[in-house]
Amino acid sequence: MKTYLVTGATGATGAPTVKYLLEKGHRVNAFVHRVDERSEKLRDLGANVFVGDALKLKELRPAMNGVDGAYFVYPLGNGLVEAAAIFAQAAKEAGVKNIANMSHKQSRPDARSQTTLNHWLSEQVFEWSGVPTTHLRVTFFAQWMLYIAPLIREGRYLTPFDADSRFAPIATRDIAKIIAGVLTNPEPHANKAYVLNGPIEYSHKELAGVLGDTLGKDVRFEQVSPEDFVKIMGLDADPTYVTHFAAVKIDQQEKRLEGLDTIGSTIIGGPLQTPAEFIAEHRDLLS
Repeated sequence: MKTYLVTGATGATGAPTVKYLLEKGHRVNAFVHRVDERSEKLRDLGANVFVGDALKLKELRPAMNGVDGAYFVYPLGNGLVEAAAIFAQAAKEAGVKNIANMSHKQSRPDARSQTTLNHWLSEQVFEWSGVPTTHLRVTFFAQWMLYIAPLIREGRYLTPFDADSRFAPIATRDIAKIIAGVLTNPEPHANKAYVLNGPIEYSHKELAGVLGDTLGKDVRFEQVSPEDFVKIMGLDADPTYVTHFAAVKIDQQEKRLEGLDTIGSTIIGGPLQTPAEFIAEHRDLLS
């Protein structure tokens, strides 16, 4: 039995990672920003819940003590590079053996999006730390569809991206299985950057069709500007979202989100969830 730290432990990738590690018989330190119903569910599962601010070293250190491996994820927005530096420092102090780092598929030093550039910079921070790290350069989550679920229920697949831009959405439950696999079997994955895609590639317009076919209703593709999309989603209080989505729109036009791989299925030892399977699983939220 080993001990693992999971940050963002109530989030889309963190919560299922906690669950999978516990099911494997390991101890889990779940780092959360606040106590709420979601953190209490983790405690009920058997996780040791630590409450703190990822931008405060003194609050992260207790959660890192005695940890064998750790998962780092940080929300879209400011503070990512600083959080990565703090996390790397705490991990180095505690003698952590490996880190799984959530990054962007299009991570690169000349990224247009400051958020994506910050992911690349964070990768460098972890490399400088000397703690063996696996960078997970993940494409769009299948959960993207849940974020716009109220609109899909109205028959609208709303996006700031072009109709023919292609990507292969990946379910966060599969990402969590990959994270757990990397943490519990670190040697083959240490100091590697993995580009992770889902099992089937679609254009945004094609995905709208998959939604319609699976749900048995008409779902039409609808493109709006990044500014309008952020406003409709209620995210316009933070200018980061507009600049990020505008940059990702160009990334998609340059085909940086296209492609398939077998890395994820190899790590978890089985197939990844298809978009149609994901939609069917969440039919109650999307219908």
